[in-house]
Amino acid sequence: MATIRTRVILVAVITCLATVAAMLLITGRSGPPGDASAEAGFARDMAVHHAQAAEMSFAVDDKTKDTALRGLTYDIITTQTAQRGIFMGWLQQWGLTQATTRPSMAWMAGHGHAAPGTPATMPGMASDQEMKKLQAAGGKDAEILFLQLMIRHHEGGVQMARAALNLSKRPEVRTIAQSIVDTQDSEINYMTDLLQARGAKPYPSILN
Repeated sequence: MATIRTRVILVAVITCLATVAAMLLITGRSGPPGDASAEAGFARDMAVHHAQAAEMSFAVDDKTKDTALRGLTYDIITTQTAQRGIFMGWLQQWGLTQATTRPSMAWMAGHGHAAPGTPATMPGMASDQEMKKLQAAGGKDAEILFLQLMIRHHEGGVQMARAALNLSKRPEVRTIAQSIVDTQDSEINYMTDLLQARGAKPYPSILN
């Protein structure tokens, strides 16, 4: 576990430095997004979304010896921790705070989520009860529950990334949003295969 965490931190730092350097060129040509912008909302909410994905992956990584599953959890932890660092870097570069009084998911209203003014939760997020259940599970049961929760979690991430593609014209936001769609779509298919190999099925899809 120590080795995985060390690699995650190194990848996150290197990626964030490269992204900040690129952003200095981009923001020099256009003004930064505002606090109520889709870009700021996407960065803040996706950072929270990614943090839970990493937490879920660390949890099951401690419970399984399956090589394929451990490889998947490593990829999720590495990629999403690095991207979370990028989101935080964006907010800093834009002169915005990481926290806000604006409602969660307000930026995505009318784009596959709640209507304007309607309180909403991030799509695909596991509940506190589901997280406790994952922490308590063991062996094959933990593997199956993780895959079911993570497939739904990825579907929510895809929803959010597609909304960002519809709402933002900023190159750095569109690039990472498209990367999330492509990567998580592929991982959904892979996790579905891993579930089938364990004689289980995904939860009903939340994708429209």
